[in-house]
Amino acid sequence: MAGTIGLKTRSGLTFTSYVSGPVAGPLVLLLHGFPESRHSWCAALPALAAAGYRAIAPDQRGYSAGARPDPADLSNYAFDKLVADAIEIVEAAGGDERRFHLVGHDWGGQVAWGVAGKHPERLASLTILSRPHPSSFRRALLKEDGDQKHRSRHHRAFLEPGTGGMLLADNARRLRDGLFGQGVPSAALEQHLRVLGNPAAIEAALAWYRANKGLAAEIGSIEVPTLYIWGDADATVGPDAAHGTGEFVSGAFAMEVLPGVGHFVMDQAPAKATELMLAHFNRHPA
Repeated sequence: MAGTIGLKTRSGLTFTSYVSGPVAGPLVLLLHGFPESRHSWCAALPALAAAGYRAIAPDQRGYSAGARPDPADLSNYAFDKLVADAIEIVEAAGGDERRFHLVGHDWGGQVAWGVAGKHPERLASLTILSRPHPSSFRRALLKEDGDQKHRSRHHRAFLEPGTGGMLLADNARRLRDGLFGQGVPSAALEQHLRVLGNPAAIEAALAWYRANKGLAAEIGSIEVPTLYIWGDADATVGPDAAHGTGEFVSGAFAMEVLPGVGHFVMDQAPAKATELMLAHFNRHPA
């Protein structure tokens, strides 16, 4: 069973985190997306621990009450700070300069691409769920057919100042129906809302979008061995962006398409996704 601890980083932020597995085991950092939380990884943590890995799953910047700088100052949520958080969380968990395995979903995937681009020497492997390489994503957004632009239309709404209140109104009905309404079980939904379902947390989570408009991080070709997992029923990431991802990975690359699975892979196919990531770790040991 994973324990919950606060990991205080050298930046002075304290991240509420699940930690499981042997202290001396190879480190795995798992980064959740929006609108979720560390609970995304509950199904994976026991399997990772049983395989001998030390798994760390934090509530990220703004989601953790102890790591929530003022979202009105968008510089607090700039992409370079999100990337730095990942490295500092590993250090706070005892990783020091050891290489580690990095896993990210959705916005956590965006951050993971950034870590792999900036700190490739720190990673033994990279596993991304749903979120394409940013260059592939951007290219798909600009296509004339407008498919990816339509799928990503919620990003524009998230820039509006009243969005946080709207998402939480009526017992968070819009979050429940619009974003979680993609096969996320009700029990998982309630876990995520215990983290995100309050005005301070939702405004901080939306600051990720407002500080990084267009998800336009400049990330080059990825040298780290990469596994990309995408469900072909993903409502927010289309096939153009997904299948183009391999063009932007120069290291070993594998793509796994999960039939009938949507955007929230760990909520719909946790056993398969965990099996795939463990096999990937074994191919590329730290």
